[in-house]
Amino acid sequence: MPTASDFERMLRGASLRVTAPRIAVLSAVHEHPHADTDSIIGVVRQNLGAVSHQAVYDVLKALTGVGLLRRIEPQGLVARYEARVGDHHHHVVCRSCSVIADVDSAIGHAACLDASEDHGFVLDEAEVIYWGICPKCKTAAQSS
Repeated sequence: MPTASDFERMLRGASLRVTAPRIAVLSAVHEHPHADTDSIIGVVRQNLGAVSHQAVYDVLKALTGVGLLRRIEPQGLVARYEARVGDHHHHVVCRSCSVIADVDSAIGHAACLDASEDHGFVLDEAEVIYWGICPKCKTAAQSS
């Protein structure tokens, strides 16, 4: 887990001012990968006290805009945020409890960016989301 000084370096490296809310949001997302906005707000408020929803939304937008965080939004779920950026990975989502986990690309680096047809687009990102039932929900279903 990065330290506060690591977060300061990240912010400066992205040409963003270092503020307590920005550090708190970065820390919250690093500690709680795939957290939704309400969860992030809760963690930030535990660490800083009174912080508005809008302030956290603004920080999340700024941090995703400069690539320090990534926003994912699996179909039917609220947006989630993760700090794992700069690599190409996918996600697996439980259909029962909505838990999300990272999945490394199966073949090569960014293999899914080699689309069979790109229609003239310059491809720079692809999202692959696997859906299923997590081990915890599977066990619970088998024991009921």
